[in-house]
Amino acid sequence: MAGKNHSYHEKRETGYILQLRGLLADLPPYARDYFRALEQKSSAKTRISYAYDLQVFLRFLIEKNPALKDKSMKDISLKDLDCLTSIDIEEYQEYLKYYESENGEQKNGASSIARKMSSLRSFLDYYYKKELLTRNVAMQVDMPKLHEKAIIHLEPDEVAIFLDSLETYEKELTGKKKDFFLKTKVRDIAIVTLFLGTGIRVSECVGLDLNDVNFRENSIRIIRKGGNEAVLYFGEEVEKALLDYIEGPRAQTAAQALPGEENALFFSLQKKRISVHAVENLVEKYAKEFVPQKKITPHKLRSTFGTSLYQETEDIYLVADVLGHSDVGTTRKHYAAIKDQNRRKAAQTIRLRENG
Repeated sequence: MAGKNHSYHEKRETGYILQLRGLLADLPPYARDYFRALEQKSSAKTRISYAYDLQVFLRFLIEKNPALKDKSMKDISLKDLDCLTSIDIEEYQEYLKYYESENGEQKNGASSIARKMSSLRSFLDYYYKKELLTRNVAMQVDMPKLHEKAIIHLEPDEVAIFLDSLETYEKELTGKKKDFFLKTKVRDIAIVTLFLGTGIRVSECVGLDLNDVNFRENSIRIIRKGGNEAVLYFGEEVEKALLDYIEGPRAQTAAQALPGEENALFFSLQKKRISVHAVENLVEKYAKEFVPQKKITPHKLRSTFGTSLYQETEDIYLVADVLGHSDVGTTRKHYAAIKDQNRRKAAQTIRLRENG
C-alpha cells in the first residue's frame, strides 16, 4: 500500500522530466550534456528552473548582442559564449531587472537575479571544466547584494486567532459562500493545523496518502524533496483535526473518488487529490480574512512552526532535521536572529531601579 505514495511522486517526477525534455528541444544541443550531468545532484524540478533561466539568457543575447541577433537559441555555439565579456554579463544583470517575454512583463529583484546568475555560472562552469570554454566569464561579475529578510510568521496569539476564526467562519458568511465554506471547512482546518503543527511543505502535504498517517504513533510518512522518506510526529490538536476530517468528509469523498485517486489524504471538491495551487489559495484566502496585517502562505505557516520550535528548544539541529533542511546553515541563517530577539526581550524586562 505504501507504494501508492511513491506512485504519486513518481508520476509528478515523470511530468517534470517530460517538461524538461520539451525545454531542452529549444536549447543548443550541447546543453543536454550539462543537464545530464546535473541529473545525479538535482531534482527534475530544479533542472526545469535552470532550463528556463538559460532560455532567458540566450534570448537576451539574441536581443541585445548584435553579433547574435540573426541566430536562434539552438544555433548559439560554445564559441559564441567564449566571446562574451564581463560587460555582457553586467548588461544581462541589468536586463533581468525588467524585460519582455512571451508571458508578458518580467521583473526580478535581487534574489531572483542572484538565482539566475547562479544558474548561468553553473552552466558556464561545466564547459570551462570540460575545457570547452577558455574561462567562466560570469565569475568575473559580482553577484547582487542580498539583504537578509526577517522571517514572516504568525505570533502565538495570531495562530489562535487564525484557528479560532477558521472554526467559526460560517457565522460571517451567508448564502452560497457559507454553503461552499461548510463543504471544505473540516478539510481546511486539518490542512492548516497540519502545517502549523508539523512544518510540512505544501508539496509534501498534497502528496500524502491515507496510509501515511499512523495514529498509533501520531506520525505521518512524507516524501521529501529529492525522494527521501521521512517521518514527522504530531500532537493532540493535529490528531483531532485529522481524525475529524478522515472520519467525516474524507470518508464520504473517498467512496466517490476518481479512479487512481482513492488513497489521497486530502481531496478537492472534484474528488481528486488536492493540488499545491489549491492549498496555496485556501491558506492565502483565509489569511487575508483572519490576519490581514501579514501576507501568509503555506510556507509562512511552515516558518511559524519552525520559529515556535526554535523558541522552545533553541536547538537549531532539531529544527533543521524536522524541517528537512539538507544544510543546517540554511536553518541557522533564517532562525538565529530569534535567539537575539529573545535576549533583547529578557534584557528589557529587568529594571534596576524604579522610574522617578
